[in-house]
Formats: sequence, structure tokens, C-alpha cells
Amino acid sequence: MLPSYFFWLLFSLLYPAGRADFERLDKLSDYQFFQGSLTDLSPAPGVYPYLVNTPLFSNYAEKLRFFKLPPGARITYRDSTVLDFPEGTVLIKNFYYPKDFRKPDKGKTILETRLLVHEKSGWQTYPYIWNKEQTDAFYDPAGETWEIRYINASGKKITTQYLVPNKNQCKGCHLDGARIVPVGPSARQLSAMVEADGVKKNQLQHWKERGLLKGLPSLADLPAGIVWDDPSTGSVNDRARAYLDANCAHCHARQGPANTSGLFLDFYEHDPAHLGVYKSPVAAGRGAGNREFDIVPGEPNKSILVFRMQTNDPAIAMPEIGREQVHEEGLALIEEWIRTNTFSKSTYDPRGK
Repeated sequence: MLPSYFFWLLFSLLYPAGRADFERLDKLSDYQFFQGSLTDLSPAPGVYPYLVNTPLFSNYAEKLRFFKLPPGARITYRDSTVLDFPEGTVLIKNFYYPKDFRKPDKGKTILETRLLVHEKSGWQTYPYIWNKEQTDAFYDPAGETWEIRYINASGKKITTQYLVPNKNQCKGCHLDGARIVPVGPSARQLSAMVEADGVKKNQLQHWKERGLLKGLPSLADLPAGIVWDDPSTGSVNDRARAYLDANCAHCHARQGPANTSGLFLDFYEHDPAHLGVYKSPVAAGRGAGNREFDIVPGEPNKSILVFRMQTNDPAIAMPEIGREQVHEEGLALIEEWIRTNTFSKSTYDPRGK
């Protein structure tokens, strides 16, 4: 029988202390998430695309999203929070600009690919930046600044900076208390109609049929898929709340990094004061723009929320990360929401009006 020392030595060689359960590779291509030319972002077998109803605005960049599950594993449905992705899941999000938004077939420039990996210790982020030749992406936790040129949907030539966040900045959106968590893939975001097997069907139902999802309720019990810029999917109030939920609530929630502000913008918040109605900011400084309240019903031009959305000043703009341009269409929706919403459950106007 071998002495206990040799057992300890053998164990330490097989299971070294601190060994990561996910092997981080230097090149995106080494993971083999995609087949064919890497820039086509054509998923390999076992890698599945997904859509969200109301995406986070990222300087007008387009995104292609995918996930990969461990063999035989399934996602567990949750009705109001992010779905329960099993340990070993990799979420893959690619950011790119079409050269001409009016003509997508003219090509694209891919800037970054972000991996969010569910490891034994919790979720971890791994950022990859594409090279100028568009042949591969390389692990880079330091971030980078790109100068982007494209033609927008109106035919206007745009030249702008795009900041790829560093690894630590990922926590700015993905931190829930002390844990890193996914932000987008909730039932309300994923309950979308997609083309699957030659027919239109609910994306979550499709995942269930493919054996990727368990615990799905009946279709009638799924949340309505609200698309922020599609009036057929909801009222102005519904769409504005969905927009704020996607763009602001990762910080402005009770467990988010901005919870001390008292401004909570997630979809299930119903207290008008916490939504900002006649709410004074805790410590906005010049970020208040000499305005008194986060939201003044009927008066978007007097609302701090609008002021911070309509500026590019990095010391004032919201969200703080991932926005070097003003989202004109999103801003217009929030202005309409404040202008037309009665906020009937709100308290009295503290100004005595």
C-alpha cells in the first residue's frame, strides 16, 4: 500500500489548488463555438442562437447572442428572474456594426465578443477583442477604444468612438449584491416569436421541444413579449418600462450597484416614488442639471431622467458604461412616457401644485 504522502501527491497533481473549472483560451476560435469562417458567426452543433425582445442599447451596435450548455444539461424556467442556466453554461454575445445599416449584405465589423461562463464558483466574465483583420478575437481584460465608421439607417455617415469595457467594468452591469449574474435572458425577454423548423413559434417553447428547457408553463402563462419600439406589443407605458428594465435596472434595482440611489427601474417595481416620480436625487451633483426631481409627470424637460439620457458628458450620462452616443429613439420613448403618463398612483406633488 502506498504511503498517505503519495496519495496526497497524486491528488494534488490531478486536482491542483485553485484550478479553474473552465479553461480560458487565448483565441475565440479555439473554443470552436462557430463553424466555417469565424466572421460569419455561424454556430457549431450544440451552440444555440437566441433573441431578446428589448436589448440593451450599446451605441447602436448590433448583437448576435448564443448559448452553449454542458452535454445533457437543461435550463430551468423562472417566471420573473433570469432563467436558471446550469453550471457549465457559456453565454456568448458578439457586438458588431453593419457597414451600411440599410444594406446588411455589404458586410460588418465585429468589435468584441463577451463570454459569460457559469463556473463552480459562480458566473465569470471573459472579454475578447477582434483584430482589425477580422480573422479572430483575443482575450483582453484591459478593454480598448475603437473608431467606428458606418452608414446608419437614415443614410447618414457616422464616425464615432466605441469603448470596449475592461473586465472589471463588466461588474457594473452584472453585479447582483456580491455575485456576477446574467442580465438579459429572462422569460419576459426570451418569450419572443422566432423562425424555427420552418415555422414561427415561441422561442421558449422551441427550446422545450429541443430538450433545452424544463419547467416551462403553458404558452398562455408566459409573459407578454414587449418590444420597446413595436407599438403592437404594448402601450407606451409597457414599452417604456421594458426599455428602462433592459437599460437601467441592472444597476437601478434593489440588489443592484445603484441601490443606494433609491431609484429602482426594474419591470416589477410599482412604487411611483422608487420609479422617480417627484423623487429628489440622493447625490446627483451636476448630474441633476438643476432639475428637482427624477421624473416630473407631464414635463420631460424638467425630469432628471431625461437630462441624463440626452447628454454624452461622461460625468453625467446614463447608463455610465457602453454609451458614447445618445439613443435618440429610446429617449423619445421615455419623453413620451413622462409626457403622457398620469402616474395615477403617485403621491401629491411636493411643490404644492
